[in-house]
Amino acid sequence: MKELFLLDPDITFLNHGSFGATPRPVFESYQRWQRELERQPVEFLGRRSDELLNFARARLAAYLGTSRDNLVFVTNATLGVNIMARSLALGSGDEVLASNHEYGALDRTWGFLSQQSGFKYINHRVSLPVKSVDQWVDEFWDAVTPHTRAIFLSHITSPTAMIFPVEEICRRARQHGILTVIDGAHAPGQLDLALDTLGADFYTGNLHKWLCAPKGAAFLYARPEVQHLVQPLIVSWGWQSDTPGSSPFVDWQQWTGTRDISAFLAVPDAIDFQAARNWPVVRESCHKLASELRQRVTALTGLEALYPDSPQWYRQMGTVPLPSYVDINNLKIKLYDEYKIEVPLIDWDGYKLIRFSLQAYNSAEDVFALEQALKTLLPG
Repeated sequence: MKELFLLDPDITFLNHGSFGATPRPVFESYQRWQRELERQPVEFLGRRSDELLNFARARLAAYLGTSRDNLVFVTNATLGVNIMARSLALGSGDEVLASNHEYGALDRTWGFLSQQSGFKYINHRVSLPVKSVDQWVDEFWDAVTPHTRAIFLSHITSPTAMIFPVEEICRRARQHGILTVIDGAHAPGQLDLALDTLGADFYTGNLHKWLCAPKGAAFLYARPEVQHLVQPLIVSWGWQSDTPGSSPFVDWQQWTGTRDISAFLAVPDAIDFQAARNWPVVRESCHKLASELRQRVTALTGLEALYPDSPQWYRQMGTVPLPSYVDINNLKIKLYDEYKIEVPLIDWDGYKLIRFSLQAYNSAEDVFALEQALKTLLPG
C-alpha cells in the first residue's frame, strides 16, 4: 500500500507513531472539505457545521463503541487531557496517580496544574521488565492511597510503546470512587476500542496517528454520568446554549471560535479507507513485522526486552533497549543522514531505547534496512 501514502519514497519511515501519515484518498477528502469551506465560509461554518460535525461524530462513535453525544472533537490528545486536568476540582491534600511512562507534555500539564492548585502529582515507577498483567496491576495499585482522587494513564505509552491494562485499573478505580483519565493517543486504529465497556471516565485519543486521519483530528470522550464535570477550556457561543435537546458537554466544546473543521469531517473517510482494506489483517501483518524487528535488534544487542513478545503488550509499535554506552543523538543523525531511516531514539529513565512503528506501507525490506544499519553503526 506504499503508493497510497504521500510519504517520501526515499525514506525508510519507521516512525508512524509520532505524527501518523494520511493516505491519498483521505487527504483528498480533507482538501475537498477545505475547498467547500472556502467556497461559502458563512454557510459552511455558520449554518452547516453542527450538522456536519454531528454526522462525523456519529460515525466515529460507532467505530469507538459509544454514542455520539459521549464524545467531542478536539485537535489532539494533549488538548483533551488539558481540558480534563483543568476541569477536575483538585486541591491541597488530593493526589493524581500516574506511571513513570507518561508522555512528557502531559506530565508537564499535570505538574503545572499541581503547582497552581496544590494537589500532588505522582509518577509511580513500574518495574521493568514486566512479566505479567497481574504483576503490573498489583504493583501500580499499591501506589493508590486514601488521597488518590484521579488516575491518569496512557493506554499505549509513548516512550516505551507498552499497552497498559487500563481496563482493570478503571474497574478498580470505579469501585473506589476514583476518577480515571486515559490518554489514548496511540490507541484508535491500533487497538479495537469499545469505550462504553472499557470503563474509563474520560478518554482522549488521536485520530491522525493510527486511524490515518488528517493532522488536527482527535476526540475527548466522557461517560454520561461524569460529563457535568467537564468545563470549557475556551468559553464561546456554546456556553449557556439554548439549543433544544443539546448536550452541555458537546455545546461547550464543539464551537470554540472560527477554525478549520475539515480534519474532523474527513474522519469517516479514514474509517472507510481502513474498513475497505481489511485493516485487522493489516494490523496483524504489522505486528508480525514489529515482532520480527524486535527479535532481530535484541539478538544484535543481547539485551532483555522491557515486556513479553505478545500482542497483549504491544501491537504495531515497540521499543528495544540499546547498550547504555550508545550516543543516541549521534546514532539518530547517522541513521537519517547516511541510511535515510526515520526512527526515534529515546533517552528514558536510564534506558537508551529505539522505538519503531510499523504501518501498512512498511515491508520486510524496511526491517532489514534498520537491522543492517544498526549492525554497522552500533559499537562492536
